[in-house]
Amino acid sequence: QVQLVESGGGLVQAGGSLRLSCAASGRTFNNYGMGWFRQAPGKERVFVAAINWSGGSTNYADSVKGRFTISRDNAKNTVYLQMNSLKPEDTFVYYCARSRSEAAVRNTYQYNYWGQGTQVTVSS
Repeated sequence: QVQLVESGGGLVQAGGSLRLSCAASGRTFNNYGMGWFRQAPGKERVFVAAINWSGGSTNYADSVKGRFTISRDNAKNTVYLQMNSLKPEDTFVYYCARSRSEAAVRNTYQYNYWGQGTQVTVSS
């Protein structure tokens, strides 16, 4: 069983930064791509960023490109999302997820394990 636990969310002013972390259990973390998604109440979960198994390939939503950076530390079974220049429209619950494959993929159906989510609120 794989467990994903997010941390690092909180309240920040516009223009500020936060770093989200996602710690994964299990010995096969290195074999899989990881992703971050975000969701507003009553809305669909939306892709934010993904990284392949080695960290050598990344993928970003246009809305966060140039502001957010996804990275991973396979020795620590952890994936990160560094969020800079935050805007009020970045206010969501953020979820990390493990891909069904080694690739950095964008669609929710391509992920089979999800964390519980962490709230990010950006004030204007």
